[in-house]
Amino acid sequence: MSQQQIDILKRALVRERAARKQAEKILENKAAELYEVNQKLQKSNQDLEALLTRTDSQLQGVFENIVDSYVIIDLVGNILKMNDAAEELLGYSCTDQMFNLIKLVHPSEVERVKTSFETLFKDGILTDFNVKIITGNNRHILVHINASVIYDQGIAVAAQGIVRDITKQKASENRLKESENRLATLILNLDSGVILEDENRHIVLTNKKFTQLFNIDASPTDLIGMNCKTAAEHNSVLFKDPEAFLLRMRDIDNKKETVLGDELEMIDGKILERNYLPIVQGGKSKGYLWTFKDVTLNRTYRKSLEAEKQKYSNIISNMNLGLVEVDKRDRILMVNQSFVDMTGYSKEELIGVKGKDLLPFKSDMEIIKNKVIERKQGKTESYELRIKNKAGEIRYWLVSAAPNYNLKGEITGSIGVNFDFTEIKNLQLQKERLLKKIEISNNELHEYAHVVSHDLKSPLRSINALVSWLKSDNEGKLDVGSLQNFALIEDTLEKMEQLITDVLEYSSIGSDKNLTTDVDLDKMVADVIHMLYLPEHINITVLNSLPTVVGNKTKLQQLFQNLISNAIKFIDKETGYIEIDFEDLETHYKFSIKDNGVGIDKKFHHKIFKIFHALNKSKDSTGIGLSIVKKIVELHEGEIWLDSETAVGTTFFFTLKK
Repeated sequence: MSQQQIDILKRALVRERAARKQAEKILENKAAELYEVNQKLQKSNQDLEALLTRTDSQLQGVFENIVDSYVIIDLVGNILKMNDAAEELLGYSCTDQMFNLIKLVHPSEVERVKTSFETLFKDGILTDFNVKIITGNNRHILVHINASVIYDQGIAVAAQGIVRDITKQKASENRLKESENRLATLILNLDSGVILEDENRHIVLTNKKFTQLFNIDASPTDLIGMNCKTAAEHNSVLFKDPEAFLLRMRDIDNKKETVLGDELEMIDGKILERNYLPIVQGGKSKGYLWTFKDVTLNRTYRKSLEAEKQKYSNIISNMNLGLVEVDKRDRILMVNQSFVDMTGYSKEELIGVKGKDLLPFKSDMEIIKNKVIERKQGKTESYELRIKNKAGEIRYWLVSAAPNYNLKGEITGSIGVNFDFTEIKNLQLQKERLLKKIEISNNELHEYAHVVSHDLKSPLRSINALVSWLKSDNEGKLDVGSLQNFALIEDTLEKMEQLITDVLEYSSIGSDKNLTTDVDLDKMVADVIHMLYLPEHINITVLNSLPTVVGNKTKLQQLFQNLISNAIKFIDKETGYIEIDFEDLETHYKFSIKDNGVGIDKKFHHKIFKIFHALNKSKDSTGIGLSIVKKIVELHEGEIWLDSETAVGTTFFFTLKK
């Protein structure tokens, strides 16, 4: 009870006492009769005053200790009284100079507050009124006010109100609202169809993707409030098996358990993945959340992948490559039929066994150990390995092994692909042995050629000396016929010696093939031209600067010298020319030596590079020159050919590797 109410009661008591005195005068005659009543009335008044005093004290305690901010203002808004909570909230104290509540109001809210005052004193109450204020310590806050008017004998004398700081609450509400808006926007734009139902299975929220998936010609907002159970029954015709769809829906509805990855196949071939989540709060159902996603492409891809996997599994199972999978301890987990055939062991004998303890040749065990360590480090490579099959035969394998990983990227073992190339290896070994024999034979042949050359030239030189002696001893005695015969013998001896020299040179080509260096062909060809005898009627032209190649300088000089000298030898025109040119190809240089000589008939083109085939018989020709040229070109990994026409000229083409 307020002080004002107490004062009113006291004034009422004073009036009552005055009335009683007047009554005593009027009823003086009845005083004796009413004395007892008067005594009782006095006692009642005393009890009432005591009660009023106690009540006022109790109300004061409540006022001071109330948790919420409590404020009393007069009719114009001046603050008359407030509790500690109000002082702390507003930043002012009751001991401060009297101030008007309107001074706390944010400037933008002043007019609205004035209107609310009018409403308060008109209706006697103001509820749920929010207003922005600026406190005494300059804090900008939002407060919630519930106020009522205080009356004295029906006359408004003041107003009281509860003030609460709702700044944080409002901010939280705004954030929550923003989150709800963002969530709603997210749901509306999801690539999955979403539908949220309340506990009565009425649609609360859905999105555009849902309407698209189910071919619903309506906006998501049009579906709000619709009964999902009825809608499901209506849309069951969209699925290949409507009865199974409805049965599944009822089962989910009854069990109210989470369902994930449930697939639905529609009559248009579309495959939907359905997820169902019941929403429960405090043990009570608050609704249901459904999501639908079009997984047609994923499922089609998965089926294709399975088909491809099966296809390649069949290929692997039947190909001539042994496939084996081992764990981190090198125990065999899986083998294909080819691996079984290659080893001679059955699958039962291989599974669970460490392959390195069963198959490899003992002397190759160190290779296996090193390769196992490398695979565990993530390295992949191929290597040769000798193994001993069940029959005890030594076989050569080409092993290609790689680490095997799980979905977390952890090494779980390794996979090996094995190719049995024993026959190829045997041929390779046989080839190596043959090459070794050929090398030895070539060396012996080369040595033999030198010996034969020396042994053949010695008697030729002796014959030549004897002929010279006979001519000298019988000088002036020999007739013309005898001298001609002696000259013929000398020519024949010279030709035989040249033939022996050419044969030795032909057999020597390739014996010094490792003597390679950078050869400047431009300079070398210039030296060759300068060295050769060149008649005045013949002109040699190098059309472009020739490149530098890697090769045997002596052999390359011999190559160009033979071809250029051949061209000079067979030019029969009054004015002869020889043109040297080259072309830069991808891996080789292509050279040409062109002349306008006698030419070569096409029927002889295939013979001219064969040894001892000379088209023009003369003492200078042994039929080995072009054979030597061909061998030198082949020594430099090239080819040689010609283009020629009789009486027009010849062009020799050849290539040399870069």
